[in-house]
Amino acid sequence: MNTTLNTGPACGDADRRIFEQELNDFLPRRIFDVHAHLFDAGCFVPSTKLPPKSCYRRFGGSFTREQYQGWADAWLPGRILHVNSFGHPSAETDRARSATYTGTISDNRRFFGMRLVAPHDPAAAIEASLREHALIGYKPYLNYVDWKPSDEVTIDDMLPAAQMELAERLGLIITLHIPRAERLADPINQAQMTALCRRYPRATFIFAHIGRAYFLNNVIGRLDGLAACPNAYLDTAMVNHEGVLEYTFRHFPRERILFGSDAPIALLRGKSVEINNQYAYLMGEDYLIGTAIVDTAHAVTFTTFFYEQLRGIRLAAARAGLTAAEVERLFFGNAHDLFTAAAARIHHLAPAAPAVTEDPSPHAQEPA
Repeated sequence: MNTTLNTGPACGDADRRIFEQELNDFLPRRIFDVHAHLFDAGCFVPSTKLPPKSCYRRFGGSFTREQYQGWADAWLPGRILHVNSFGHPSAETDRARSATYTGTISDNRRFFGMRLVAPHDPAAAIEASLREHALIGYKPYLNYVDWKPSDEVTIDDMLPAAQMELAERLGLIITLHIPRAERLADPINQAQMTALCRRYPRATFIFAHIGRAYFLNNVIGRLDGLAACPNAYLDTAMVNHEGVLEYTFRHFPRERILFGSDAPIALLRGKSVEINNQYAYLMGEDYLIGTAIVDTAHAVTFTTFFYEQLRGIRLAAARAGLTAAEVERLFFGNAHDLFTAAAARIHHLAPAAPAVTEDPSPHAQEPA
């Protein structure tokens, strides 16, 4: 196991200027990241070797809670980080070991966790794992559907009825990375997303990456069905397109929008850009993620995807007219209330106090 606290790119002078000039006065004191992949080397099956261009090599083959906190100490000064995490959703991950690690780092007050699930995982085994590790839901992933080509996978393939009946009975939260090339604009996805929400009203669905809508035409006119479902939420992970964010803020209930980062990928240097009704990740580091285009000539200087997301949210919030209280709810209160209520419901914990809008100053004291 790698014992070095590798937190990825160092925060340089240019990054610090971005934080002080653009982000420090905008960000609330508490930030709840609902979408982080945290794991240690023991979460992988034995003899796993990461590909040469895997972004996880940038962090030494793991990304633990301590690594994330170490990164946040440097890049988010004065902020208190709350996190919902799950493991790395790959075939090389041992889902049982990953659930154990996630449970170990979760306290259901400041750190929460979800279990990775594959369609063939028995619902009874999933429930036992959730109970043992006090997890509040699960994270399916399209590459666990191994009986058809990836571009043909549907949401219903990812979430079989037995798992959904468990989610409905316990009132679980599901973070869903939707499949298919058209993502949010795909008519099959549109139909299945709203059908799930209506069929299982006690379950909560967080549609990750705003339904993977990374360019503007992919989101326009696509949120109405989900907006009408009170158990549908969106997270903003890896979305830095201010147009997509502004449209979302204007056309989806703001109390159901949650900040997510997609750490550790978001901690790399790069930016997502729209190109001719498509998107690509412009990479300032030679690692491959999705539709990556690496700036091998070092033509420009990059900050992190994380900072670019915050910049996009700041601009979109101003254009959409979000109040300071709504910004605080986006970054903290919405997630705090959702996750603490779920933990109390599922594991019979004493309910936490609802989040209240507070002094955003980073020098304020954390309440006991």
